[in-house]
Amino acid sequence: MLHVVTILYFADIRFPLERANGIQTMETCHALARRGHDVHLVVRPDRHTPSRDPFAYYDLPSIARLAVERAPGGGPPPARRVGYLAYAAARALGARRTDLVMTRDLTVASLLLRLPLRPPVVYESHGYAPEVAAALPTLVSTATPPSASKLARLAKRESFVWRHADGYVTITSGLASAQNARFGARARVVVVPDGARIPASGARSPATEASDGTCRRDAGTPCTVGYAGHLYAWKGVDVLLEAVAQVPGVRCLVAGGQDEEPDLARLRALAARLGVEARVTFTGHLPPSDVPGVLAQADVLALPNPASAISTHATSPLKLFEYMAAGRAIVASNLPAIREVLTHDTNALLVAPGDPGALAAAIRRLAGDPALRETLASAARTAVAEYSWDRRAERLEALFTEVRASNR
Repeated sequence: MLHVVTILYFADIRFPLERANGIQTMETCHALARRGHDVHLVVRPDRHTPSRDPFAYYDLPSIARLAVERAPGGGPPPARRVGYLAYAAARALGARRTDLVMTRDLTVASLLLRLPLRPPVVYESHGYAPEVAAALPTLVSTATPPSASKLARLAKRESFVWRHADGYVTITSGLASAQNARFGARARVVVVPDGARIPASGARSPATEASDGTCRRDAGTPCTVGYAGHLYAWKGVDVLLEAVAQVPGVRCLVAGGQDEEPDLARLRALAARLGVEARVTFTGHLPPSDVPGVLAQADVLALPNPASAISTHATSPLKLFEYMAAGRAIVASNLPAIREVLTHDTNALLVAPGDPGALAAAIRRLAGDPALRETLASAARTAVAEYSWDRRAERLEALFTEVRASNR
């Protein structure tokens, strides 16, 4: 194992954060700490009073090798951003020893890479920033269109970080290929997908699983299709509800959504217009520790992303790996990023993205074939062993070894 004395992980997010960004950041840092590294996760303060304990919120044991540092700062968002960037620069160059810096924040990476006598910087890309920014207003209801100057700045940062980062991580092979095509080949770039907590060998999913690993259902119980995650338009829950409307008798369980955002109300209204509100349960936001129990209530788990600037090549959804670990049959959009993990008719059913009729046909097939559900679920649960958080940390360690060797 690589013996890194200190890893600084910079995440300019309020913390703990309810979104996938916060979960992925905490799980990655915790996995690295479990493997013997000293990890300092530098975030912004929690907005809750009193502040929540990140370890308790994410249902992880406190570990001495992982310290969560909150950068000081207040005021309007621009002031908080500038304050965090200044703190990150000072922290990276401070007297305390730092062997390696990691971040998935493009601006933080760009800033640190310009500093003299800096530690090695590893950047983790979750998409080409100009494409994501340009597409976001059509994908997230609260996003505003970016200016041409902002898109140009993002493109310059992307090019700079690609050329100068000591190590570069992408979460899909498709994203790595796209960046390579844009900017040319570079050394020390690796694909490291996201992950999930994998139940211990022999452990069963909560609530509904029988001793033989199958999903125990009373005779006549309707098939339930589950979804867990955010409810933005690019996540495809609208498509799922339209598909459920085409499969009478099937129930739907939707876990997620923030009360302060319009998406939950939008989807409730859609369910009413489609006449399926009696068959759809919306839980609203749930803490991460409650999600496995909700997934266990479903017979089929859906990943219905339409094609988009994010979904097509640059997504490695946490819910995908959580679904695989849950031991339930999966139906997912047939997108290149999803095909890097799932194979049609082997460990999932893959359907045309954004097509309610195709999704409905797959749900209908799974609802009527318990044996197929079990076959797909078993194969997915076997495959997910390669996507544990510890496995993710191992892949990162291999890159860290190359980075440190190149900086000696």
